[in-house]
Amino acid sequence: MDGTETFCAPTAVLIAGPTASGKSSLAVRLAEMVDGVVINADSMQIYDQMSILSARPTPEEMGSVEHLLYGYVSPSERYSVGHWLDDAVEAIAKVRAKGQCPILVGGTGLYFKALTEGLNALPDVPDDLKAYWQGELERLGEPEALHTILACRDPQMAHQLEPADGQRILRALEVLDATGKSLLEWQASNDLRHDPAVTDGAVKLALCPPRELVYEKIEMRFDQMVELGGVKEAAHLAAMGLSPDLPAMKAIGVAYLAAYDRGEMAFDEAIRLCKRDTRRYAKRQMTWIRNQMGHWAQFESGEDAVSGFKSLIGDSWTPV
Repeated sequence: MDGTETFCAPTAVLIAGPTASGKSSLAVRLAEMVDGVVINADSMQIYDQMSILSARPTPEEMGSVEHLLYGYVSPSERYSVGHWLDDAVEAIAKVRAKGQCPILVGGTGLYFKALTEGLNALPDVPDDLKAYWQGELERLGEPEALHTILACRDPQMAHQLEPADGQRILRALEVLDATGKSLLEWQASNDLRHDPAVTDGAVKLALCPPRELVYEKIEMRFDQMVELGGVKEAAHLAAMGLSPDLPAMKAIGVAYLAAYDRGEMAFDEAIRLCKRDTRRYAKRQMTWIRNQMGHWAQFESGEDAVSGFKSLIGDSWTPV
């Protein structure tokens, strides 16, 4: 083992943190310690064709550690929290079946909430029904028009949604047509999609560097993304002709860099707006961690987290 200390594994390790906080490298370090497999819990790193703009770990950064649920979903797919939860629970089971430790890492708070607290069991919607409502959104041109339709058919559900939130409005209309029941009724059900006991005994870590340090790393990392081909990647995604309401097309950087590529925006302005939106996103992530993950062990750096992890495993954990 080249002298590296290796520890027995917990049932799972969960690592959350804002963008550019060093989560991915921490996950690899812990995986090497406990014979772990890294499982993605970031809502943008699931997509293929956008490895740069989603800051997906490179093969060099992954090293010899197996990584699952990265870059395996088409940007044309309307992927949801429920889809990820299904995939994550299956991946966890496969990793444990091999005697290894699942290490889930990402910055999407809703993913971790669904995994640890449960998610209502919602019905599957037929593909033709999804296609119909997606077509209606494209025909009408704006989600507000669909919100008006929903308000007529299910006013209580419409009241819960912002008129511009096309993804959730589509979901509400799809479920209503597929089942004849409001999404609110399904959400009120006690039936869960998966048992949250899947994370019982997991070590939960939140990486929370000082805000200014996160912002500084965001600035540097976005410059690196551009150097690596971020503009070309954004232009390619835009050229696919996908609906701007799809989750993948809302990835930070896609719209502004594609606009620059088309000659509709100055380069410096596009970069400024991309970095601004990334800082705002990081701030929302930090707020979520503070409000929703206050019971997780929190650390300012990867080094602190590694030391804290060793302390958390306690006396019953011995090198193997």
